[in-house]
Amino acid sequence: MLGMLQIAIYLLCIYLVFKALEIYQIAYVSTSEHRRSALQGAALLIGLSILIAIGFWFWADSQAEAVGRNLQSAPSAMPTR
Repeated sequence: MLGMLQIAIYLLCIYLVFKALEIYQIAYVSTSEHRRSALQGAALLIGLSILIAIGFWFWADSQAEAVGRNLQSAPSAMPTR
């Protein structure tokens, strides 16, 4: 179950970056007089989304490692004979 949650978090991190790229593409094809500032804001958003995605990625890994360590040190639920 934890592995599926971890995969979902990874996919959401990738989705976050793709949405930032989509915003950049929208700013790129804009014909507005504020196109330059829109491109700068979108580029900043891409950088921030990559940093946030990397942070969540490592956070998910650390949580999974912590659960794994705690399961190794926990007594077994199965009775021993």
